[in-house]
Amino acid sequence: MFPRLFQIGSFSMPTYGFLVALGVFVGLWVSVRYSRRQGIDPELAWNFGITTVLAGIIGSKVLYIFYEGIYKTPREIFSLSTLQAGGVFSGGLIGAFIAAAWYIRKHRMPALATCDAFATGLALGHSIGRLGCFAAGCCWGKPTHHFWGVTFTNPLASQLVGTPLGVALEPTQLFESAVELANFFILAWMLKRKKFDGQVFAAYLILYGIARYLLEFIRDDPGRGEMFGGLMTGTQFIALCLVVGGGFIWWWRSAPKAVPVAVTR
Repeated sequence: MFPRLFQIGSFSMPTYGFLVALGVFVGLWVSVRYSRRQGIDPELAWNFGITTVLAGIIGSKVLYIFYEGIYKTPREIFSLSTLQAGGVFSGGLIGAFIAAAWYIRKHRMPALATCDAFATGLALGHSIGRLGCFAAGCCWGKPTHHFWGVTFTNPLASQLVGTPLGVALEPTQLFESAVELANFFILAWMLKRKKFDGQVFAAYLILYGIARYLLEFIRDDPGRGEMFGGLMTGTQFIALCLVVGGGFIWWWRSAPKAVPVAVTR
């Protein structure tokens, strides 16, 4: 755990912010490369990526404010502690989807082909960003006796995000990073062999949705949100929606198209 990359006087660089920014840049660069292979204008792809990233940041922060109950005290929404805090990835995903739909419609881009290309970059960027979570100590897991348990000791992490110190915890950040890295390689392999536009994007929604749903069972940081009387967290509900959405796209695009039959008289 290494929450602060360096400090010069009163200025400090948080490791979390650095790795998230690195993940965004790498993810965008990869997405634009794959977009070019899909026949999409690179300039449009860059602008599309920047728009969705900004919307994703806003979406993740909005859901964080909702889960943490900060909206109940409006003055806290724009406080320094709230602005410096992280966000909820599911909220970022929703915000990015909304912005993506708007941008694609406005510029008449091939919707599913674009989503296929950007799904790969999203998985890789998210993998790098989760390493930032591990460095900061946020998004921690439940106490564990497994050999892979990680014990956080840096008081700064406890001060900034409330990380429990001196207790072996499930390294949920590393688990999710590994899942997303595996997803990147799977999606990149699929992109070269896809049978229809939307196949890679649908696979991403299904793979990430299942993984995130299961990981929620060992997450122990506050602000998970509860739904249906505590039956599941808000994040798990969103994860299930991703799986259902991905499954629908796969079914819709892979269903055999009816061929019109000529009628002779």
